[in-house]
Amino acid sequence: MEEGMNFVIGTEDMYLEEDEINPEEPLHTEMETEGAETGTPKNEIRGFPQEKGEGSNVVFSREAPLISKESRTAGGCSCGAKKLKSGEVVANSELGKKEKSGHEKKLSRQDRIELGRLFQGAISSHDWELAESLILLADPQTLNDALCITLDAIWFLSTQLELYGITGLIKKIIVNGAYDFTRAALRTSFLASCVSACQSRTMSLADTVTVMAHRLHERLQECNGDEVLKAEAGAKVQKFTEWALKCIGFHSRCQENKDRVNHYSAVEIQLQLSAFKTFLDLAGNHLTGKDFTEAFDAACFPLTLFSSSFDPGWASGISATVIQGLLGMLVEGGADNVNQCFLEASRFGSTELVRILLQIAQRNSLDVDVNLALGFASHYCKIGTMECLVEEGNAIAFLGPLMRAAERGCMQVVQWFVKRRCGEMELCLALTAATSSSQVDVAAYLLPHVPQHVLAALSIEIIKAAGERSGGSLDGVAFLLRSDFLGDPAATYAVADSIARSEDDSVTPELKAFLQKHWSKAAFFDGLNQGHEHYVNLMRILKLGGSPISLSDLPAPLRVAIAYLPLYRECLQAGGRLLSQRLRGQLVEAVRRLGGQVLEEVNQGGELLAVLEHHLPPFLVQASSVG
Repeated sequence: MEEGMNFVIGTEDMYLEEDEINPEEPLHTEMETEGAETGTPKNEIRGFPQEKGEGSNVVFSREAPLISKESRTAGGCSCGAKKLKSGEVVANSELGKKEKSGHEKKLSRQDRIELGRLFQGAISSHDWELAESLILLADPQTLNDALCITLDAIWFLSTQLELYGITGLIKKIIVNGAYDFTRAALRTSFLASCVSACQSRTMSLADTVTVMAHRLHERLQECNGDEVLKAEAGAKVQKFTEWALKCIGFHSRCQENKDRVNHYSAVEIQLQLSAFKTFLDLAGNHLTGKDFTEAFDAACFPLTLFSSSFDPGWASGISATVIQGLLGMLVEGGADNVNQCFLEASRFGSTELVRILLQIAQRNSLDVDVNLALGFASHYCKIGTMECLVEEGNAIAFLGPLMRAAERGCMQVVQWFVKRRCGEMELCLALTAATSSSQVDVAAYLLPHVPQHVLAALSIEIIKAAGERSGGSLDGVAFLLRSDFLGDPAATYAVADSIARSEDDSVTPELKAFLQKHWSKAAFFDGLNQGHEHYVNLMRILKLGGSPISLSDLPAPLRVAIAYLPLYRECLQAGGRLLSQRLRGQLVEAVRRLGGQVLEEVNQGGELLAVLEHHLPPFLVQASSVG
């Protein structure tokens, strides 16, 4: 699984205030960009160094300066008529003095801040007359700010009269010289997504900031890239999201909804989408395909942060209607990153966004790679997203994700695929993958699900492939053999012996040496010889040893324990249904020396161990079993 999904952040086209979010303060805007001096907005993309892979390349682009603390104003929602009339007087007496004709107007920074505050108050109180009068005082940069402020408000309108007022303002602002449609589109797309996401939540907006910050941290940890860049990116995105939540809180208080987000009706949502469509129509060719693509990404991004808090089925509910309509219009405008956003949503387990993007792709006859998305979701163990991709996206490519999950030892994902009734060969290859990676628990789970006739037909290839991809550890191969994976001890031993004696170059030297030493017929005879040498050495000690304690005077069970307890414990520790040929040879020789009958049949390992156990002191047998 490639991990080339990128996380690119920052925008001159979305700006924030400098200190932390205060939900009691009115939301106004001001920005200073080099682009304001030339009259041309910037489009510089910044982000992490990219690796090749799938996924979205843009979340936001462009970096912005921040409002200084000195320019902030205190107070609650600026909706009072008295305040606004007072502001109008200020506008007429102070700002009006500085008015010039057309693009020659240039307000000071402080004047722009004050004009933005007054304009925000006029929008919030739906005083369209005052708002229009303030537009006449604005220079081009302030007009860009006013366009953003007006677009912010469209996601909170609820009546036809408000729609007429807002769309009329948008037209007037553009006619008077606003030009930064890119910034306005990205910013309002991001905000609309946050509004939709917050409508699914039951907690306060203040708690939402905490949840968002935690999820953002998790997402950054999952991304590749320089840690310093990731920290900077995280700070930017957190400020953007806090700004959006502050904006939501501000408008909610103006609507006397305290710290909750309004749940709009279908009629109100259509009014909001109609206002956005009006903006797109007025912007016309000033918005390029790249602008629509970045706006689409900006709209998708917050949904990945809030995805864990969505109610099941949110994508098909009224709360998601706005984002569905918004994304649909952006696709119609030329956004070409639906598949990239779809893959990224799958990677981060944003199931409801995945569901929405599937619907958009279907409605617009777009191709989205559901099988690759399934690979991303399974790689990060996003079970809910996997179910959505299979059941609603008709993903069918199980083999790759299943094998990778088996290699990583991700039992939850492996079990999910097995319950989906994978094919016999898929299960067999997954077993091979788990074996090669020494994921013994996963291999033990998969083994009973692979039919015996498949194992018998491919037994040699399974062991060879597992050895070839083992990476140095052959624990998985040893597990298969100990488990008698063919269900027939003679056949299992024969397969191991065949590979050990093979001259095939595809058999790795490490695997061949391991099988020759432990699982071949030669290993059995080596075990017999080792057992014989051990017995001879023991007899020499008994007869010729110089110990003051005569071992021959000890009780027989203790003498057996001294001679064979290590072998007994090694056999127990090996576990499984079959002993390695080397251990079996040693055990056969030990039982023969203890006067037992010769048990050399390959299926008599358990009986051999029982004979040895019978000669050991009971207290040692119990201790060995517990250990």
